[in-house]
Amino acid sequence: MATYKNYYFLGIGGIGMSAIARYFKHAGYAVSGYDRTPSALTAELEAEGIAVHYDDRPDLVPPVDETFVIYTPAVPEELGEFRFIREKGYALCKRSRALGEIARGQKCLAVSGTHGKTTTSTLLAHILTQGGGCSAFLGGISKNYGTNLLLSRNPVLVAEADEFDRSFLQLHPAIAVVTATDADHLDIYSDRSHLLEAFGQFAAQVSEALVVKAGVELPLDGVKARVYRYAYDTPCDFYASEIVALEGGRFDFTLNTPMGRFPHWSVGIPGWVNVENAVAAAAVALLHGVEPETVCRAVASFSGVKRRFDIHINTPGIAYVDDYAHHPNEIKTAISSIRNIFPGRTLCGIFQPHLYTRTRDFADEFAEALSGLDALIMLPIYPARELPIPGVCAEMILDKVTLKDKQLVSKEQLMDTLAKRKLDCLITFGAGDIDRFIQPIENWLRELC
Repeated sequence: MATYKNYYFLGIGGIGMSAIARYFKHAGYAVSGYDRTPSALTAELEAEGIAVHYDDRPDLVPPVDETFVIYTPAVPEELGEFRFIREKGYALCKRSRALGEIARGQKCLAVSGTHGKTTTSTLLAHILTQGGGCSAFLGGISKNYGTNLLLSRNPVLVAEADEFDRSFLQLHPAIAVVTATDADHLDIYSDRSHLLEAFGQFAAQVSEALVVKAGVELPLDGVKARVYRYAYDTPCDFYASEIVALEGGRFDFTLNTPMGRFPHWSVGIPGWVNVENAVAAAAVALLHGVEPETVCRAVASFSGVKRRFDIHINTPGIAYVDDYAHHPNEIKTAISSIRNIFPGRTLCGIFQPHLYTRTRDFADEFAEALSGLDALIMLPIYPARELPIPGVCAEMILDKVTLKDKQLVSKEQLMDTLAKRKLDCLITFGAGDIDRFIQPIENWLRELC
């Protein structure tokens, strides 16, 4: 890829794509791209000198003999620019292949799993940055650094290993984590057995150490790396014990490892699930050779990731939490952690389902998870890369939710709907464009405080 002058990105506004675009821009290449809609992230890219346009304009694609194209599978093949690029014979590859090529020749530390990987990989990158440096391609915006890309001369690379479209099979990590293998992306895998098969292939590509959450099903045939297990508080290779709740939803705990017991650790962000994430990140860092004292200090100074259990307001009168959760188990875990942090509060959730296929495949599980709230406001399905499926709609979930206080509203009705409610603790869930409401909701709630 290094022989080209221009790097052009189809879907440049995606969180993974934007990190790679930033990487090539930092390396001195001309970077530009297309995305369907403007966002805060595309505005940041433009401010950094990356040209982004939002209309389907083949004439804006740089010359074929000087340009390498990187695309995301989320971009439809019928897009005019995509057809033009294929017809003209541009050199091109998927985002996952580009990340694999960048990782080649470096020591790769990867975090995979159907949920939990963004916070865990971002925390791992923070630990390594505090302990000597690393490059990192993250699936979210680190609050410590304000970006999804970290760069270092140290030849160590932290990568979020995405199972979508089998992307993680482009990586060959020295050390890797598997946080979960719940059924997901069944539009790609058709069933969980094929998903597990892909995770097994990924595990077999790890060379030194494989850290797997206790109880997670994972085929280990062909795995050459040494396998370790981690957990929140279940005794295994890496786990927390003597857990004591602190003010604000944080915890003091002892980290138990094969290297010894380390008392009085705490994570800089609240939620019991982040203790579990910290155990996983610490396990990788310790196996990589980072000193325990450095890991401990970094875990305590971790500020979290935007849109991952992100507490925007926390007052006695109103609390507002935003979370990227878009799988039933993620929602269930988030609600559990929120009830732990805000005991006795009335939880009102706004949920935007992500993808028609995910709604179809997990309607019952979504309904069960969302029934853990006190009130639910449901938005229509965010389709992302998919076309509608006849009969699949948000009502498939809403009708099965056992709450009495539940309603379906359009995005245009959302703010007026909120204005009519007495709110105590509000949560927004979803991976679609629900993020466009975060700032308006926060601004409105602060006016009420």
